[in-house]
Amino acid sequence: MEDEVVIASSSTEAGIGCWELRSGAEHLRYRSCASPSHGLVSVAGRFLASSQLRDSSGSILFWSWNKPQVEVKSFPAEAINPLACNSEGTYIVGGGVSGDIYLWEVATGRLLKKWHGHYRAVTCLVFSMDQSLLISGAEDGSVRVWSLLMIFDEERQQRSGHLYEYSFSEHALPVTDIVTGYGGSNAIILSASQDRTCKVWSLARGTLLRNIVFPSVIDAVALDPGEHVFYAGGRDGKIYIAELNSLGKSNNNYGLHIIGTLSDQSKGICSLAFALDGVQLVAGSEDGFVRVWDTKTHNIVRVFKHAKGPVNNILVVKQPPALYPRTLANNQGLMTRKQVSLPPPLEKFTSIDENSDLSVYITSQPDYHWPCDMIYTTIDSMNKQINDLQQHGSSGASEMEMERLKLDNKRSMQMVQQWKKMYENLHKFCVSELLNGEGETTINLTL
Repeated sequence: MEDEVVIASSSTEAGIGCWELRSGAEHLRYRSCASPSHGLVSVAGRFLASSQLRDSSGSILFWSWNKPQVEVKSFPAEAINPLACNSEGTYIVGGGVSGDIYLWEVATGRLLKKWHGHYRAVTCLVFSMDQSLLISGAEDGSVRVWSLLMIFDEERQQRSGHLYEYSFSEHALPVTDIVTGYGGSNAIILSASQDRTCKVWSLARGTLLRNIVFPSVIDAVALDPGEHVFYAGGRDGKIYIAELNSLGKSNNNYGLHIIGTLSDQSKGICSLAFALDGVQLVAGSEDGFVRVWDTKTHNIVRVFKHAKGPVNNILVVKQPPALYPRTLANNQGLMTRKQVSLPPPLEKFTSIDENSDLSVYITSQPDYHWPCDMIYTTIDSMNKQINDLQQHGSSGASEMEMERLKLDNKRSMQMVQQWKKMYENLHKFCVSELLNGEGETTINLTL
C-alpha cells in the first residue's frame, strides 16, 4: 500500500497542513496561505500551488514540499479563485473574479490563453479524467465544458460565437463544487450549488440526468470510485449519501435518492476528498478540523486539527519522496530532501511572439472504455498526430503523415472489430457451458 498524505488549507491565515493519512503524523506546516475554495492544487506531486484571498489584486504562490516558506510568487491580472492542473503538471488553469479563465504553461510560466468563461466569478475548475476537457462553474449558476484543443480555435469561435462545448444553466444560485466520473466522453459531471441541489449531467448527450434536492446547502461533493453513490457535504454538518442509479428510492428523513448520512454533530462541511483506497473519505469542516471517515463502517477513524477557520480545501495525494524520513528513503532508493527547482512565476499577460509557433500538448491517461464513434477522440492519438506533424516541415510531408495516420486508424478499427467478434464467441461459449453442462462446445478465439 502506498503512503498518502492529507493536505489542507483554510481561508484564514493558517498555512497549509500536511499529515500522513495512515499514522496521523504531521509534516511541515506551509506558511502564508489564505486560500479560497478550490484554490489549492498539487502540481503532479512536484509542488503545491495556491491562489490567495489576502488582497484584491490577487496572487498565486508555490511551495516546495521540503520548505515551509513560499518560494515563487505570481501576480495575475486579477484575483484568482479556483485553480486546477492536469495530471501531467504541464498546465495550471485559474478562474478569475471577472469570469475570465486563464491557462498557463507551468514550465515557462507563459500565459497561453485567456478567455471569457462566465458572466460572474468562476468558482470551480476541474479536468476530466482523460484530461481532454475542462469543466468550470461560476457564481452565475452556470456549468460549462471546454475542449482543451478547441479553445485555441479562433475560427470556430467566430463561427459559433462561443468556445464551450456545453453550457448548463439549470442551477439557480452559485455553483459550489464539481466532480467528474470515469469514461472519457461517456463520463458524468456532478455539480453542487447554493440552491440546495446536486445535478448529474451526461457528457455524451449534454443533458441533465438527475436532480437531487438536499435539506441543506451543499458546499462539497465526492464521487464514490464505483460511481454507485456520491457524498455531499452540507452546511448543516451532515455528509449526505445519495444514489446515482436508483429508480426513485427515498429515505423519509432526507428525500428522494438520499439513502443516509455521515454525521458527528460538527459544523458545516467545506471540502471532501477520497483516499486512494476509495474507502476513506476525508472531510474538512468550518470548525477547523479534518476528519477521516470509513465509508464502510460509517465511523471516524482519525481527526486532524488544522486551524480556527474553515478547512475549505482538502487534497489526498501520494506521499512525495521529499517527505519521507532520510533513512527510509535511502532504503527504498528514493530521492529525498534534494532541492527541486520550481518553475518561474506565472505571467500576467500573454506574450506570444507573432513569429513564434504556439505548441500546445495535452497528454492523458489511456481510457479503454470509450466507444469508437464518440465525438471526442483519445488524446493519446491527438498528441501523437500533433507530434508527428510538427516533426515535418513541408505541407506535403504533413499530408503523407495524415494519410499514414488514417491507415493506422483503419487498421485499429479492424482490430477492434476482430476483438469484438472474439468476445462474442467467448460469450456464446460461456452461455453454452452453463446451459449444457459438460456437453462439448467448440469456440474460435483466433484473430
